[in-house]
Amino acid sequence: MKTTRTCQLLIVVIFLSMGTAAADLPAEENEVPDVKQNTEGEEEEEQVPPLGPLGERVVAGQSVYSQEETPAPEEAGQAQGEQGHEEPQEFVVVGEEKEDLPDQPPPPKPKPKEIPVVIGGTAAGEPCVFPFLFLGKEYADCTTEGRRDGRLWCATTYDYDRDKKWGFCETEEQAEERRQAEEMEEQYQSAVRMINTTNRRSQKREAYERLLKISGKGHTKASEKVAYAMLFGDYMAQNVTKAKDLFEKLALEGSPKAQMALGFLYAAGLGVNSSQAKALVYYTFGALGGNLVAHMILGYRYWGGVGVPQSCESALTHYRLVANHVQSLSSVANDVSLTGGSAVQRIRLLDEVENPGSTSSMLEEDLIQYYQFLAEKGDIQAQVGVGLGQLHLNGGRGVEQNHQRAYEYFNQAANAGNTHAMAFLGKMYSEGSEFVPQNNETALQYFKKASELGNPVGQSGLGMAYLYGRGVPVNYELALKYFQKAAEQGWVDGQLQLGFMYYNGIGVKRDYKQALKYFNLASQAGHILAYYNLAQMHATGTGVMRSCHTAVELFKNVCERGRWSERLMTAYGSFKDGDMDAALVQYLLLAEQGYEVAQSNVAFILDQTEGSRIFSENETYPRALLHWTRAAAQGECSHTPPTGQNRHDTDEWSRISLPTERTLAKTPLHFLRGGQNCLEKIKNPAMYSFCLCS
Repeated sequence: MKTTRTCQLLIVVIFLSMGTAAADLPAEENEVPDVKQNTEGEEEEEQVPPLGPLGERVVAGQSVYSQEETPAPEEAGQAQGEQGHEEPQEFVVVGEEKEDLPDQPPPPKPKPKEIPVVIGGTAAGEPCVFPFLFLGKEYADCTTEGRRDGRLWCATTYDYDRDKKWGFCETEEQAEERRQAEEMEEQYQSAVRMINTTNRRSQKREAYERLLKISGKGHTKASEKVAYAMLFGDYMAQNVTKAKDLFEKLALEGSPKAQMALGFLYAAGLGVNSSQAKALVYYTFGALGGNLVAHMILGYRYWGGVGVPQSCESALTHYRLVANHVQSLSSVANDVSLTGGSAVQRIRLLDEVENPGSTSSMLEEDLIQYYQFLAEKGDIQAQVGVGLGQLHLNGGRGVEQNHQRAYEYFNQAANAGNTHAMAFLGKMYSEGSEFVPQNNETALQYFKKASELGNPVGQSGLGMAYLYGRGVPVNYELALKYFQKAAEQGWVDGQLQLGFMYYNGIGVKRDYKQALKYFNLASQAGHILAYYNLAQMHATGTGVMRSCHTAVELFKNVCERGRWSERLMTAYGSFKDGDMDAALVQYLLLAEQGYEVAQSNVAFILDQTEGSRIFSENETYPRALLHWTRAAAQGECSHTPPTGQNRHDTDEWSRISLPTERTLAKTPLHFLRGGQNCLEKIKNPAMYSFCLCS
């Protein structure tokens, strides 16, 4: 014992003497300064978490310990006591192993706008004057107007036309660097447009090859896209190691997308040793940088107690922030449409394998092509034309959004007398798009014609016109009348708008109970804004008893309807193509985001004898069990942790011992359909019993 203490004291003395020696060196000789010490104050000032919708602080992280280093009770209490301090100090015992967590790059300081001193021209050495007048137009910054070489210049007096006093804002070298950056940005935008507009795999591969070249020149956004393409195998050869290297480089530059990706790699153990502590740190950095996927992951982790103490309020904060974005921009974000949002395809691979084609809920490609062929010949029922129109209007079921084709199908069905088609044409003209210009008068004509024939979509469209004054004077009484007619026929938009009017007291006396009733009706049809409004009411206790749990589940549903849900179909496509590694990585990220179907699909792929090659054989079954467990916890059956343990303690694959071959041979892998819809799956001394819901 004395020998050990003596050794520890010697190490401390040597460490202190080394620190003193380093302090005596000149500043320029210290090649690796302590970044944390130099920027700690700046981080406190700049990285204050943003305010939530009701003023609460965004909780980006709490005290977390890796499974290998679970603290003693007194150490855990100390950590909790220090949690409220702005600068918690770390106490490191000499000789004790400590996980090396990453440091966040220092945030950039906001700089005041610099007034450039001009170079050359007629007023070299004088400062620019902003704004300045040139050819009758004011300029608040340097401009390239009037120059063929594209160099930035400014005037040094207000009226250039009168005084002719000017100079360049940049040297020729700076101008060349700027032009190269602008050229790279244009190439990047061109490649992204190609990816988003083409359906041909060869063109998408070509676009990613362009992005790879742009990435090599240091373009951050191109590097992010290339790194994700390498991670998922999107039109590039899957290479997790190269993706990790790119993410690490980008993370040092402060990229929130890269920080989130590194968190995912450490959480899943892809290309690195699994570390939930590092994963949480990187997720926190990504969330502080505004990455919505990182917020969504943290929301799920706090909601389910995954690697962190379970906290409904923290989950609510993260999920609400993401949901606010999903439903934003005039109450509907680019992520959803006015018809309630594009359909999220939740295909369960287990059902797909057991009953091919019966559970995919996705129209087969050849069937869609057959209907399209009949429509082009004019040999198709109007109702089918409306279905194809809606499919192309919103996207989903394996069909990409295409407003031109939607308009053609609706127009064809409307000419055949279909009132739904007339109403949807009115909807397209009311909303406007790149193909159909916004036109209130034309929209009103279609809505009136459909409404007169008793169509609820047309009635709801007329209600919207009178509510917002689109082509007609605002008339709340008529708006209420048409919404009621549409709602009586079960049309979801009518129900939603009635809830909105009662909630805000527009044209009627404010009535939260009525608002709740109509929002509930609209939510039964899956309308994303109904989920969002119900979530807000339960989060704030407006018209109902406040329920954090209910609010989180509703906000989670909204978040899962964001654009990132399209990755579910991409992963399914990889699975159908036989690329199990690409499918697994994509489902793993979606599982981290809290998609129950993705967790089930990860477990299913890992359970297959010829599944993914990413993980070693001795890791496969514990990982599969972990994701079966997480999926079950979100199902309809009960999920009871072992006595004396917290839920988040049991939710780490590294804590689950590997089942023996004898145990696995006895593991039942059947599932009940209907009724209770779940069955005890595994009983193992090293694991707890749980239900797996379909």
